[in-house]
Amino acid sequence: MASLAGDPVQRGFVASLRRPSTNITGVALTSESQMTAKRLELIREALPRARRIAVLAERTINQTQVEEAERAARVLGLKFVVVPVSEDGYDRAFSTMRAEGAEALVVLASTTFSRDRMPILVLAERYRLPTIYDLREMAAEGGLMSYGPGVSTLSQRLAAYIDRIFKGAHPAELPVEQPWAFTLAVNLKTAKALGLTVPTSILTRADQIIE
Repeated sequence: MASLAGDPVQRGFVASLRRPSTNITGVALTSESQMTAKRLELIREALPRARRIAVLAERTINQTQVEEAERAARVLGLKFVVVPVSEDGYDRAFSTMRAEGAEALVVLASTTFSRDRMPILVLAERYRLPTIYDLREMAAEGGLMSYGPGVSTLSQRLAAYIDRIFKGAHPAELPVEQPWAFTLAVNLKTAKALGLTVPTSILTRADQIIE
């Protein structure tokens, strides 16, 4: 079996990235803890006056990303609010962010959040919360910013794995691949709707500007 997922070692799907030793392999987002710190830096750069940043986390799954974000927040002098999604769903999570006085939001990388990106995008707009995501598709669909791989790129790599398996390769012998190319996308339409001016320092580094 080939799959696209978060850290497969943390989730117990494979023994290691180099040798899965199971019938599962594919593409994993295991570099996401470092990417989370980078996203926190970017949203801080976009909103230099912001001091309280919320982080939307998938309960029990995003712990490594949360820890990395906490370290980055301390370095940046930011107050850090972790908001796990619970049985009450996204409405409750965004209500909590408002109650905590969050000025911006980092959505952690998660296959669940990717699946549920439309309700997250709608709520971020409703609460007027500047948000950075992992997938550029989320910026294209209305998010303020994104930094990470694209779904299409990951899907292409996964398709290559499926092709190899169909040709006789055994999943247990195929190392789990990690994404190597990351894109910074900025949605200027969303920035305008939020009354924000995106700094030139970010625009000059952006790989995709949505107008």
